[in-house]
Amino acid sequence: MLANMACSLIEHKRINTTVAKAKALKQFIEPLVTKSKQDSTHNRRIVFSRLRQKEAVAMLFRDVAVKVGDRPGGYTRIIKLGNRLGDNADMAMIELVDYNEIYNADKPKKKTTRRSRRGGKPKAVAVTPTVSEEEE
Repeated sequence: MLANMACSLIEHKRINTTVAKAKALKQFIEPLVTKSKQDSTHNRRIVFSRLRQKEAVAMLFRDVAVKVGDRPGGYTRIIKLGNRLGDNADMAMIELVDYNEIYNADKPKKKTTRRSRRGGKPKAVAVTPTVSEEEE
């Protein structure tokens, strides 16, 4: 079941499911996305042994890995949707983070600069004009 849900997530970029299944899917899919960042035959075979769908593996290595190449982890997001009408089960939407333009539109890319804890440049001292004796 997790392999089929993972293939659907890779294909559609977001799916609706129960909260428990979404949390289990997150633990299943995150290591596979990490493997896809380095495209090698060995990693493709490892991912294929878990997913068992050739098209999903190809899409993961071709499209998804390019988008998440610089992200160190946290490739999925779970958003709780409320309860299902039929059996009152907690529902959630799980999505790939980099494919949601609503959340990513207003946030600029972070700069990866290091700052020291102590003050950087010395602050400029404000010079106040003094009243000379001639001006009085």
